[in-house]
Amino acid sequence: MRQAQVTRNTLETQVAVEINLDGRGEVMFDTGLPFLDHMLDQIARHGMIDLKIKAKGDLHIDAHHTVEDIGITLGQALVQAIGNKKGIRRYGHAYVPLDEALSRVVIDLSGRPGMAFHVEFARARIGEFDVDLIHEFFQGLVNHAMITLHIDNLSGNNAHHQAETIFKAFGRALRVALEADPRAADLIPSTKGSL
Repeated sequence: MRQAQVTRNTLETQVAVEINLDGRGEVMFDTGLPFLDHMLDQIARHGMIDLKIKAKGDLHIDAHHTVEDIGITLGQALVQAIGNKKGIRRYGHAYVPLDEALSRVVIDLSGRPGMAFHVEFARARIGEFDVDLIHEFFQGLVNHAMITLHIDNLSGNNAHHQAETIFKAFGRALRVALEADPRAADLIPSTKGSL
């Protein structure tokens, strides 16, 4: 079973993540950040991943540490749950529209962290949520999941729509990358023989 449980405790945050990569999109979130919970729900439901995240952070300062550490812990859980990557497709991409907004996400479960993030949000905040933290979330995830990730918002003038298309596209691209490749069931998808 491709599952993992990871806990991260620092002086700034306490984060616990449970993940099942072969789930049905079932979720349970308690982060103190309703907008982030909404975005995490997009990853789980569109990625068909069962995901539980509980986080307590120094929100009296701001949301930065909590959002970043959730990304880090989710990345750690992903790398554990994926395992040796034998028999998976490795690459995934998705385009997702929402009204006027359109985003493209491309993933390589490469074993190497790298991110290209090309998003100009229409405004700096979505409710109380600072949109800069979306970059911080994905950077933490990428660094600890050891994946290559390209995120491009191709259009949009509503910041909520822009963000939602990014998280939905990430979930869908991840789902494709994690899928079993029946023609390569016993193979690591790399000429190196390991990822």
